[in-house]
Amino acid sequence: MKLALKIDVDTWRGTLQGVPRLVEILRRQRADATFLFSLGPDHTGRAIKRAFRPGFMRKVQRTSVVSHYCIKTLMYGTLLPGPDIGRRGADILRATRDAGFETAIHCWDHVKWQDGVEQANATWTENEMRRAHERYVEIFGSVSPGHGAAGWQMNGQALRLTQRLGYRWASDCRGMHPFIPVWNGEIVTCPQLPTTLPTLDELIGTNDLTPDNVHLHLLRLTAPAEFGFRNRYQVFTLHAELEGLKLVDTLERLLTGWREQGYKLVSLGSMRDTLDPALLPRHEMVLGDIPGRAGRLLLQGEEFLSTWKEAA
Repeated sequence: MKLALKIDVDTWRGTLQGVPRLVEILRRQRADATFLFSLGPDHTGRAIKRAFRPGFMRKVQRTSVVSHYCIKTLMYGTLLPGPDIGRRGADILRATRDAGFETAIHCWDHVKWQDGVEQANATWTENEMRRAHERYVEIFGSVSPGHGAAGWQMNGQALRLTQRLGYRWASDCRGMHPFIPVWNGEIVTCPQLPTTLPTLDELIGTNDLTPDNVHLHLLRLTAPAEFGFRNRYQVFTLHAELEGLKLVDTLERLLTGWREQGYKLVSLGSMRDTLDPALLPRHEMVLGDIPGRAGRLLLQGEEFLSTWKEAA
């Protein structure tokens, strides 16, 4: 059984403080992971306009956004200029790779992408993705192996670009198992490795879950006895700003628990290496809601053409 750790790095603070700490923890725990980096400006403060989105303020109160992100970060892009993460943090990004971890693209401007891509046109979408693509090449000297969308937000052009830019995998949505994405009947050949498990910020503060006991809930969800062939491949998304800072103890308990359950903790690239795209089912991509998260996300839709059962 494989459980891929997908680490979203959204902010300059997460890059500067959370990433080195996560590298240390993962090496100590003998766990692999994929770090997905935001490569342009940190404009976290511009997310304030989400206050008018249904459910957003409840999430802010429940997850203590200020304590996790700090006041300075929440002013970037409004009262303070947003730091250029890829420029200022290039040495940290390369050090993560040099420590043996897979790196890939999260986005150029996290807030701009998450709040704008659903309604964006093809030109806007391609400009944003190519800026991130080119910055990644500038930093690492090679093309990113994959793409994991900020906030699980995509549109049709963005999905096409995961194929056109040559990515081996994408992790842009929420779902149940790896698949080949279909958008309005159009097949996109870049395999999707969806986030299969709820995130800590979706769980903490609901149903009496706290940083001290939330790991038990997640470990119940990943208990091997509950799983068949379809969900042998789990993907857990964590954030450098959360699990890399105030929730490090929770993360340590999770990693220990998953290893005790028999999971091999891997990168997304390692998971992709075990899959034959010709045998993956095809699923239409849809927009929908996830408990504990405000706004619509990209989801794995109904299966309409599959050889999954034959592969089993």
